[in-house]
Amino acid sequence: MRNVTVLGSCGAFPEPGRACSGFLVEWDGYRLALDLGYATLPRLLAHCPDCGVDAVVITHEHPDHCVDLHGLFRMRLYGGVQAPKLPLCCPPGVIDRLRGLEPDVELRAVFDVHDLPGDHRVGPFTLASMLLPHYVPNAGVRLEADGVALAYTGDTGPDPLLAELGRDADLYIVEATDRDGETRQRPRKLLTAAEAGYWASQAGARRLMLTHFWPGNDRDAARSAAVSAFRGEVLLADEDLVVPLA
Repeated sequence: MRNVTVLGSCGAFPEPGRACSGFLVEWDGYRLALDLGYATLPRLLAHCPDCGVDAVVITHEHPDHCVDLHGLFRMRLYGGVQAPKLPLCCPPGVIDRLRGLEPDVELRAVFDVHDLPGDHRVGPFTLASMLLPHYVPNAGVRLEADGVALAYTGDTGPDPLLAELGRDADLYIVEATDRDGETRQRPRKLLTAAEAGYWASQAGARRLMLTHFWPGNDRDAARSAAVSAFRGEVLLADEDLVVPLA
């Protein structure tokens, strides 16, 4: 089985019945969690009841992308899970956030930490990452295996590196916050759906998945805006949606 399951699709805070940013990437039995924002852990456990993820990748320290990593940490530490240390690739700020929640517990008792941005081998994947513009250090992530590429922006403003990150990707997951007034801010720290389509087109990606929707936004309108700029298939991230890879 080679696919991506959406754990959460909201930006900032979850809407009823939804969760914030998170994905489960499965590749021939290997399971990798990609971001774990608010309310993603119960959805992850629904797909992995034994807490049997093999690695975690977190793009940045904002809680709508990382807060449920704390729940996973506690489950591994106190839940009787017998497993080796869990590889965790993330910018240093993520660890700082966790330490703020668990100042008296050694995080490395559970996690084998690898810094982002950086390049790493994670199970079957070659992981490449690059720093993208946001309010805190955010690492856009690219995972490759057997000639298939999955790219994910995390949170980002417009930047030429987005074309490099998603170059010829089978699936490019791009944030489309569309927050009111965002385009007037300088420098830009988030994208619109139309910009997500533009950068996916510049990258030559095969498929685009929009995610990180501002709560209350019209998702169908976001898709229409992206379609105007991208000729490939445009998907809307939706909780528990499963997207095949390759």
